[in-house]
Amino acid sequence: MPADHLGHVHLKVTDVDRAVAFYRDVLGLDVTERVDRYAFLSFGEHHHDLALQGIGAEEVDDGVPADPRGPRVGLYHSAWEVDSAAELRATAERLGEREVAVSPVDNGVSKALYFDDPDGNGVEVYLDTREARDIEQWNGRNERFDPFSL
Repeated sequence: MPADHLGHVHLKVTDVDRAVAFYRDVLGLDVTERVDRYAFLSFGEHHHDLALQGIGAEEVDDGVPADPRGPRVGLYHSAWEVDSAAELRATAERLGEREVAVSPVDNGVSKALYFDDPDGNGVEVYLDTREARDIEQWNGRNERFDPFSL
Protein backbone atom coordinates (compact mmCIF):
# COMPACT_ATOMS: atom_id res chain seq x y z
CA MET A 1 0.00 0.00 0.00
CA PRO A 2 1.34 3.42 -0.83
CA ALA A 3 1.43 6.08 1.88
CA ASP A 4 -1.65 8.30 1.92
CA HIS A 5 -0.52 11.19 4.12
CA LEU A 6 2.51 12.69 5.80
CA GLY A 7 2.91 11.21 9.25
CA HIS A 8 5.19 13.79 10.84
CA VAL A 9 8.21 16.04 10.39
CA HIS A 10 11.38 15.30 12.39
CA LEU A 11 13.75 18.22 12.99
CA LYS A 12 17.16 18.31 14.62
CA VAL A 13 17.53 21.42 16.76
CA THR A 14 20.26 22.86 18.98
CA ASP A 15 17.98 23.50 21.98
CA VAL A 16 14.92 21.28 22.29
CA ASP A 17 13.33 23.38 25.07
CA ARG A 18 13.58 26.55 22.96
CA ALA A 19 12.16 24.71 19.93
CA VAL A 20 9.27 23.26 21.98
CA ALA A 21 8.35 26.75 23.21
CA PHE A 22 8.49 28.15 19.68
CA TYR A 23 6.29 25.50 18.04
CA ARG A 24 3.89 25.48 21.00
CA ASP A 25 3.51 29.26 21.08
CA VAL A 26 3.49 29.91 17.32
CA LEU A 27 1.65 26.89 15.90
CA GLY A 28 -0.29 25.67 18.93
CA LEU A 29 1.28 22.21 19.14
CA ASP A 30 1.27 20.40 22.48
CA VAL A 31 3.92 18.04 23.84
CA THR A 32 2.62 14.47 23.91
CA GLU A 33 5.83 12.79 24.99
CA ARG A 34 9.28 13.83 26.14
CA VAL A 35 12.22 11.40 26.29
CA ASP A 36 15.72 12.66 27.02
CA ARG A 37 16.59 15.05 24.19
CA TYR A 38 13.49 14.21 22.13
CA ALA A 39 10.11 15.94 22.20
CA PHE A 40 7.00 14.87 20.32
CA LEU A 41 4.36 17.50 19.60
CA SER A 42 0.82 17.13 18.26
CA PHE A 43 -2.30 19.03 17.33
CA GLY A 44 -4.22 16.26 19.10
CA GLU A 45 -5.24 13.77 16.42
CA HIS A 46 -1.94 11.86 16.21
CA HIS A 47 0.74 10.90 18.71
CA HIS A 48 2.93 13.52 17.04
CA ASP A 49 2.94 15.80 14.02
CA LEU A 50 6.40 17.12 14.82
CA ALA A 51 9.37 15.34 16.40
CA LEU A 52 12.19 17.47 17.77
CA GLN A 53 15.62 16.04 18.44
CA GLY A 54 17.95 18.23 20.47
CA ILE A 55 21.49 17.79 19.18
CA GLY A 56 23.09 20.57 21.23
CA ALA A 57 25.69 23.03 20.04
CA GLU A 58 28.52 20.55 20.62
CA GLU A 59 27.37 18.55 17.60
CA VAL A 60 27.39 21.58 15.34
CA ASP A 61 30.54 22.72 13.48
CA ASP A 62 32.49 25.20 15.60
CA GLY A 63 29.42 25.84 17.75
CA VAL A 64 27.60 27.51 14.83
CA PRO A 65 24.70 25.68 13.23
CA ALA A 66 24.92 25.37 9.46
CA ASP A 67 22.34 27.25 7.42
CA PRO A 68 19.76 24.50 6.86
CA ARG A 69 18.66 26.15 3.62
CA GLY A 70 22.11 26.83 2.25
CA PRO A 71 23.19 25.62 -1.19
CA ARG A 72 22.59 21.92 -0.59
CA VAL A 73 19.97 19.27 -0.99
CA GLY A 74 17.63 18.95 1.98
CA LEU A 75 14.48 20.18 3.64
CA TYR A 76 13.55 23.71 2.57
CA HIS A 77 10.60 24.17 4.93
CA SER A 78 7.75 22.44 6.68
CA ALA A 79 4.28 23.77 5.83
CA TRP A 80 1.36 23.98 8.25
CA GLU A 81 -2.18 24.73 7.04
CA VAL A 82 -4.68 26.88 8.95
CA ASP A 83 -8.44 26.85 8.36
CA SER A 84 -9.19 30.58 8.27
CA ALA A 85 -7.85 34.03 7.50
CA ALA A 86 -8.33 34.88 11.19
CA GLU A 87 -6.00 32.02 12.17
CA LEU A 88 -3.38 33.18 9.64
CA ARG A 89 -3.56 36.72 11.02
CA ALA A 90 -3.29 35.40 14.60
CA THR A 91 -0.16 33.47 13.59
CA ALA A 92 1.32 36.66 12.13
CA GLU A 93 0.53 38.45 15.39
CA ARG A 94 2.23 35.74 17.48
CA LEU A 95 5.29 35.89 15.25
CA GLY A 96 5.36 39.69 15.56
CA GLU A 97 5.23 39.41 19.36
CA ARG A 98 8.30 37.16 19.16
CA GLU A 99 10.00 39.58 16.71
CA VAL A 100 10.30 36.83 14.10
CA ALA A 101 10.94 38.10 10.56
CA VAL A 102 8.11 37.03 8.27
CA SER A 103 7.68 37.06 4.49
CA PRO A 104 3.95 37.09 3.69
CA VAL A 105 3.31 35.78 0.16
CA ASP A 106 0.06 35.55 -1.78
CA ASN A 107 0.65 33.02 -4.54
CA GLY A 108 -2.94 32.81 -5.74
CA VAL A 109 -3.58 29.28 -4.50
CA SER A 110 -2.71 30.25 -0.93
CA LYS A 111 -1.72 33.06 1.37
CA ALA A 112 1.38 32.08 3.27
CA LEU A 113 3.70 33.29 5.99
CA TYR A 114 7.32 32.17 5.58
CA PHE A 115 9.72 32.40 8.52
CA ASP A 116 12.48 30.54 10.34
CA ASP A 117 12.34 28.70 13.63
CA PRO A 118 15.06 29.51 16.21
CA ASP A 119 17.50 27.12 14.48
CA GLY A 120 16.93 28.53 11.00
CA ASN A 121 14.63 25.76 9.78
CA GLY A 122 12.17 27.14 7.25
CA VAL A 123 8.50 27.15 8.25
CA GLU A 124 5.40 28.05 6.25
CA VAL A 125 1.94 28.64 7.70
CA TYR A 126 -0.68 28.99 4.98
CA LEU A 127 -4.34 29.36 4.15
CA ASP A 128 -5.41 27.44 1.05
CA THR A 129 -7.39 29.82 -1.19
CA ARG A 130 -7.95 27.56 -4.22
CA GLU A 131 -11.68 27.04 -3.66
CA ALA A 132 -12.44 30.63 -2.63
CA ARG A 133 -10.64 31.95 -5.73
CA ASP A 134 -11.73 29.15 -8.07
CA ILE A 135 -8.07 28.40 -8.87
CA GLU A 136 -6.75 24.88 -9.28
CA GLN A 137 -3.07 25.39 -10.10
CA TRP A 138 -0.33 27.80 -9.15
CA ASN A 139 0.53 30.11 -12.05
CA GLY A 140 3.88 31.37 -10.74
CA ARG A 141 2.38 34.30 -8.83
CA ASN A 142 4.26 35.42 -5.70
CA GLU A 143 3.10 38.78 -4.34
CA ARG A 144 3.52 40.26 -0.89
CA PHE A 145 0.38 40.89 1.16
CA ASP A 146 -0.41 42.42 4.52
CA PRO A 147 -1.42 39.61 6.90
CA PHE A 148 -2.83 42.16 9.34
CA SER A 149 -5.45 43.16 6.75
CA LEU A 150 -7.03 39.71 6.89
